[in-house]
Amino acid sequence: MENAALLKAIIENAIDGIITIDDRGRIESINPAACKLFQCEPGEVVGQNVSVLMPSPDREQHDQYIARYQHTGEPHIIGKGREVKGLRKDGTVFPFRLGVSEVQYSGRKIYTGFIHDLTREKEAEETLKEYALHLEELVEQRTRSLKKSVLELEIAKEEVSLSLEKEKELGQLKSRFVSMASHEFRTPLSAVQLSASLIDKYAAPFDNANITKHVIKIKNAVSNLTTILNDFLSLEKLEAGKVEPTFVNFDLVKLAEEITEEMQMVAKQNQSIIYQHTGTHSVIKLDPNLLKNCVINLIGNAIKYSGENTFIEFNTEISSSDCIITIKDNGIGIPETDQKHLFEAFFRAHNTGNIPGTGLGLNIVARYTNLMNGRIGFKSDINQGTLFTISFSLS
Repeated sequence: MENAALLKAIIENAIDGIITIDDRGRIESINPAACKLFQCEPGEVVGQNVSVLMPSPDREQHDQYIARYQHTGEPHIIGKGREVKGLRKDGTVFPFRLGVSEVQYSGRKIYTGFIHDLTREKEAEETLKEYALHLEELVEQRTRSLKKSVLELEIAKEEVSLSLEKEKELGQLKSRFVSMASHEFRTPLSAVQLSASLIDKYAAPFDNANITKHVIKIKNAVSNLTTILNDFLSLEKLEAGKVEPTFVNFDLVKLAEEITEEMQMVAKQNQSIIYQHTGTHSVIKLDPNLLKNCVINLIGNAIKYSGENTFIEFNTEISSSDCIITIKDNGIGIPETDQKHLFEAFFRAHNTGNIPGTGLGLNIVARYTNLMNGRIGFKSDINQGTLFTISFSLS
């Protein structure tokens, strides 16, 4: 009696469904797990032919399976496991694995069916198939794309080879032209500059304001053209890798004073360049020519972008570890949106207007500074002026 109760408890609490039928295919018992799978109550199916739980065509063929087994003794599904489909009460169909065993009990045959739901496994299998198919499609697409890319790369490689040859030829031509133009233009520009100075000298006794005004215009135009030629020549040398810094010891204060005196000559009316040095030492080891070019360029910009009656602060400082050079003006400043492009070749800020320039000066300054292992930085606000800082480590 105790064993029977235990067996009943096991069947009632089994995870898989368990159904028993008689030799005529009628349901004798069904456990809760099977009821849940088929969405039915025991009273709805007990006594019914088990085919009510099967979709077509299994429903129509089930009784033939039992009759054939009883007649021939050859099992079709009994004692074997196989995948079949079940019919729920709501009409939906689900897959499950069915194992059927035959039991002799009280002189009669009882068939027990063990039902394991395969819904999740089939869904996972279907998902895996879809994923595999998707992967195959992706692989096929990538393969086609890769073949296309390889072909395009081959074509591009040939085009690049031709372009490099042409670019090399153009580079050589440009280099020769810039060098030739820079030298050839210098002679007539020097003649124009000399002639303008002579005109200014010979016209002095006449004290004619118009003559003086136009002579100044000629000199300024010549100066601008000379600056442009110098910038292009410097850029060409940098691009060709012809600029190599020569590090020597020199007196920074002496060089700065010479630059101040030279640049004061080209400053605007009542513009003053104020130079100051901080530190007990004045000798450093850098390339004086490259450094002079950098400082002249920065002071030249300060003069150009500041108004009359203004001050330009030029400071040098030598400490035990660093050399710092600063040039500060009170000019038009640099728009914030333009600041990230400031050191790019041929770039000019949007607020420069008609002020002449090539957009090469700061690019050259940055590259010269870099060649001397230095750093360049700046701070600027619109209409508040600009501060440029060049620093070198002396350690």
